[in-house]
Amino acid sequence: MRRSPGGVGRAALFLGGLVLGLAGPAAAVEPVYTPRFGDLALGGYDAVAYFSEGGPQRGSREFEHRWRGAVWRFASEANRARFAAEPERFAPRYGGYCAWAVSRGYTAAGDPLLWKIVDEKLYLNYNKKAQSQWEEDIPGNIARADENWPTLVDED
Repeated sequence: MRRSPGGVGRAALFLGGLVLGLAGPAAAVEPVYTPRFGDLALGGYDAVAYFSEGGPQRGSREFEHRWRGAVWRFASEANRARFAAEPERFAPRYGGYCAWAVSRGYTAAGDPLLWKIVDEKLYLNYNKKAQSQWEEDIPGNIARADENWPTLVDED
């Protein structure tokens, strides 16, 4: 009997997925998204600038602050001080992970250039498609993401 090319590979992937699914939930993510080989939050953009300047602005090494295991950069000493005083107010929701992904029960990197402020909170998305899908039902997606986030993050 002849098999179609890739038939065995697909079956192995399916069975492997079943085994992984039975092994339990995926490992929790760090509370703040940073690149794999670094600890820079928000891609080096100034979290306060989204609110004070109306959009992303590059931060500087000169104005850094460490919070929740990540390095945050700011465009000015004033912005660094504002963040240090109230980091939860300025940091992106879900640690800078994609708001759409979190609303669907998983995580993906958030792009600091794909952002939106809703009810004085900063949200990021992975790409334009994810942002467009997230914007179709922002209140519903935020509610789902708020419910999912505690199950995805490692707060220890």
